Amino acid sequence: QVQLVESGGGLVQAGGSLRLSCAASGRTFSTYVMGWFRQAPGKEREFVAAISWGGGTTWYSDSVKGRFTISRDNAKNSLGLQMNSLKPEDTAVYYCAAARKQEVVRTPTTLRLYDYWGQGTQVTVSS
Repeated sequence: QVQLVESGGGLVQAGGSLRLSCAASGRTFSTYVMGWFRQAPGKEREFVAAISWGGGTTWYSDSVKGRFTISRDNAKNSLGLQMNSLKPEDTAVYYCAAARKQEVVRTPTTLRLYDYWGQGTQVTVSS
């Protein structure tokens, strides 16, 4: 089992940057594909980005591609999300998630494949 704690959210103006972090407990962090999801008020939770076990493969939603960068440090049990050129539509609660199932690499956008979730961190982008 792994516990996930996000940090780094806040209020930023459009065009600005934020870096989110996710700290994971346990000794098996490197065995999980890790992902970031977000949920805006009144909307369903959606995929943002994911990264493979060793960090060699990344996936992004079209809405953040070229602006966000996902990274991980297995030695430190940490996951990051660098968010640049933020837009008001990026406003949401951001969650990190961990997936153990192998099939997640075929469909990393699928929420049900993620086994563990953090509590979320609020990101608000003002116009």
